[in-house]
Order: sequence, then C-alpha cells, then structure tokens
Amino acid sequence: MMKKSLLTFAICLLGYFAFAQDADAIVGVWEPGHGKAKVKIDEIDGKFYGKIVWLKEPNDPDTGKAKTDKNNPDDSMHDVPLRGYRILKDFVYQGDGVWEEGTIYDPEAGTTYSCVIKMKDENTLDIRGFVGSKAFGRSDTWRKLSKKSS
Repeated sequence: MMKKSLLTFAICLLGYFAFAQDADAIVGVWEPGHGKAKVKIDEIDGKFYGKIVWLKEPNDPDTGKAKTDKNNPDDSMHDVPLRGYRILKDFVYQGDGVWEEGTIYDPEAGTTYSCVIKMKDENTLDIRGFVGSKAFGRSDTWRKLSKKSS
C-alpha cells in the first residue's frame, strides 16, 4: 500500500512539473508583428505578465524625451514611460499551449483588451485581443527573441 501511494505521489509530482514547464514556455523576450517593441514575459505568483523592454523609437519626436503613455484614458498615466510598462497582465496557463484570463494594453490606442495567447511553436505566439467575444478582435503573431532569463 505504501509503495502504491508513493508511486501515485511521484506520478502526480512529475505531472505538476511537466505542466509547470509547459506554462513557462511563454517566458522570454518576444517581438510583436509590427516590430516597434520587444516585450519580456515573466511568471509572477503563478500568472504571466509582459512589459515593454525595448522600443524602436524610444523618444517622443515632439519632445525628445522618453515616450510615455500619453494615449491612456487615465490622465494620471500620461507621464508614465512606455519602456518598462506592463502591457500583458494576469494570464493563466490553461494547458495545451494556451494562456487566458489576461488583458493586453495597446499604448497607441490607449485601450485594454481581453486577450488569449496561443503558442504555435516554441518560437511563435498567436495573440488575440478582443472586446466581449473573441470574434470581435485583432490577432498578431509574436516571435521569440530569447529564452527565459534569471
């Protein structure tokens, strides 16, 4: 009986680590299809978040200063720099290369959308931002630039 319990425990533990390893496949630096930014995705307390770590045009052409979140509907956010800004929030791994329950923020429009992330392969993500129904949204393909880092 003890051996059976240990075997069951070991199988469950291996399953957990395999699931966690799959969930972490999203961790790393990714480039959206437009090529204007690079986003680093990390796991924090069991959820996944992505922040802008590089901008093709880091400075505002009008002021020469770092680009800020000037399109945010919340006026108090207008002076927040876009580099370092968390645009992906609260994603939960669902299994089978799918992360849901999160949001994506579009700083060019100042809009936050519900979002689903699907991994096509180890270097490609399909990102679908939408309002209400997944049918009403926009998709983008992101490519991985680097693996997770410490």
